[in-house]
Amino acid sequence: MSPKRGGKGTGKGGGAGAPGPAAARRTGLIVFGVAFIALFVIVAIAEGIGNPSVPSGDVLVVEDTPGDIGNVSQAEFDHALALAAKQGGEKKVPKPGDAKYEELKESAVNFKLEGIWIQGLANEWGIEVSDKEVAKQLAKVKKESFKSAAEFKKFLKESGYTSADVKERVKIELLSEKLQEELKERAPTPSQSDVENYYEAAKATQFTTKPTRDVRVVVNKDRKKAKAARAALTKDNTAKNWRKVAKKYSEDPTTKESGGLKKGVQEGIEEEPLNAAIFGTPEGQVEGPIKTKAGFTVFEVVNSTPESVQELETVESQIEATLAQQMEQEYFTNFVSQFQVEWSQRTFCADGYVTERCANYESNGRSKTAPEACYEANPKTPPEACPAPVNQLVPALPGTVTPLEPKGTPLAQRPRPAGEENEEAAAGLEGLPPGAVPPTEAPPSE
Repeated sequence: MSPKRGGKGTGKGGGAGAPGPAAARRTGLIVFGVAFIALFVIVAIAEGIGNPSVPSGDVLVVEDTPGDIGNVSQAEFDHALALAAKQGGEKKVPKPGDAKYEELKESAVNFKLEGIWIQGLANEWGIEVSDKEVAKQLAKVKKESFKSAAEFKKFLKESGYTSADVKERVKIELLSEKLQEELKERAPTPSQSDVENYYEAAKATQFTTKPTRDVRVVVNKDRKKAKAARAALTKDNTAKNWRKVAKKYSEDPTTKESGGLKKGVQEGIEEEPLNAAIFGTPEGQVEGPIKTKAGFTVFEVVNSTPESVQELETVESQIEATLAQQMEQEYFTNFVSQFQVEWSQRTFCADGYVTERCANYESNGRSKTAPEACYEANPKTPPEACPAPVNQLVPALPGTVTPLEPKGTPLAQRPRPAGEENEEAAAGLEGLPPGAVPPTEAPPSE
């Protein structure tokens, strides 16, 4: 299978880690930086799912989880909040109502949820981590990240972590790794037909080596001097004379001192009409001068290498690996999206602790990253840009979906002046990108 994939972090969900950059680097396996967790993105859940009461004394509850891990008590939340505050460089937890408090509160809630969700999913998939595995991994972390037991104790004191916290984070990471491995096993694999279709689509661009030619050239901006060079080379086109003539007449700095030799010139690289002349002239024949932007060129083909195509058998494993990685990534992306929705629907938070990951979250439809002026009737300072009120679907440009580009080229969306729609419809261009040629109308059937 392909190597593990990276992804975008959860952002606010990572607030309950170690207190500073140095500690975070030392304890990458402990703090909130697990690869599987980092792929979770916050999604808004629609209203109308239901809102079972959260038990008294609890901050949130996640339904259908093993044991009591789905219930987060006030004390557990307060501890996570304190950790988040230290991670944020705060000497103490800000007071409720403070903007920083709200930010840390959301980080603490998300931090607790992610650990619960991963443990819940692992339980449903029958994936377990033993105490022995946790102890072994923790010993490895201590050995690699801390010089001594005293340094580890110092870390616990400075970060606010307890030994139980550390063990839980190690356990969650181990579960995450096992879940990733299980996902790889569940991901679809390319069929022989998929491989063959990809090969045919990519043959001309990826698996074909264009013909090349080794040529000797003399380039001069003066036509008369270029003709004089050709006359001298026509009489004697030996390599020795080419070196003499190139040194005397050529103004091309890359070949002047090498007898005019240019190796491996690919078809289509040189400008026309020089390109056509080089690939249409037999070896050993002095031709020119041909006018180009650089001047007048006299040349001789000294060696030719024909086009070569790699057979399917030689690149089959390479194609299969490429397609497997693409399919695995798509499967994983879809899984993460579904995972977020499913577990958010099972999560309910007490009043004052509701985040976008809670089923009882009520969205106001506003983007957190958009300026407030976007939602004001008469803003004093109009915003430079505002997000679209709905997520726009981006269709593919017709004819661009291929085995090489499964999603095709995005069709550019743009506002159109009033009346343009009617003009496009009359011209048969409605729905096509600017400059597109409408399809030829099929002749009526007999």
